[in-house]
Amino acid sequence: MEIFSVENLFTLLMLVLLQAVLGFDNLLYISLESQRVEASRQSSLRKWGIGLAVVLRIVLLFVLISLIDSVQGELFSLNWPGVIEGAFSFHAVIVLIGGVFLLYTATKEISHMMVLEDEEQVDRKPRSYFVSLVWIVAMNAVFSFDSILSAMALTDVFVVMATAIVIGGILMIWLADHVTEFLKKNRMYEVVGLFILFLVAVMLLSEGGHLAHLKLFGYEVTVMSKATFYFVIVIMITIDVVQSRYQKKIQSMRAAAAERLKQ
Repeated sequence: MEIFSVENLFTLLMLVLLQAVLGFDNLLYISLESQRVEASRQSSLRKWGIGLAVVLRIVLLFVLISLIDSVQGELFSLNWPGVIEGAFSFHAVIVLIGGVFLLYTATKEISHMMVLEDEEQVDRKPRSYFVSLVWIVAMNAVFSFDSILSAMALTDVFVVMATAIVIGGILMIWLADHVTEFLKKNRMYEVVGLFILFLVAVMLLSEGGHLAHLKLFGYEVTVMSKATFYFVIVIMITIDVVQSRYQKKIQSMRAAAAERLKQ
């Protein structure tokens, strides 16, 4: 099959769109994580983090193609009837670990925001450049599993899949600075961003549980569909935008009323 056939080019387009859609939650995490380092190195961190992550994705793609049966095969199982049951593969374990980490990160940041005494304390606890770089690359590996496995379901041409990953990485590098600047200028949306990160964690946990055929107290864990995930995100953002505009309107009305009283 020729690489530049119509079928391969169409598949490449679909994979780039898939990378863009599935990369939203990853991009949000990168933007929030990069704010932990000094301002002068944040843009560099995002670019290097995504660049190294792209290389890691291509390596991971090659490994998964070679070891797909091992990744999906059972590593261990739990069998406590009525309490917890499941058969865990390497894929399921990685997704569950990523979900737990994001759940911890989002909960910690939300809790931190709840106890702020003044606006200056909004800044997150600083991290070293290297530590943040490692976290960005590591979490990118977790997020990449779905997109890589989806790509493998669409085509078996390695060059097409690798090209889609590179194009997706370039788009993420371009968007990362814009997303971060938007969050800095609109701090209220940071709260929405953290709750979206929390929702991503729940989605990863549900997906990992589904992959492991996990049952808790007799109830099977079902995966949260991507349609549900994005629908909830749209509702959250819509509510926040409407509430923000409503608050501004109330404030302007109060200011106008106060001005009339002075006159």
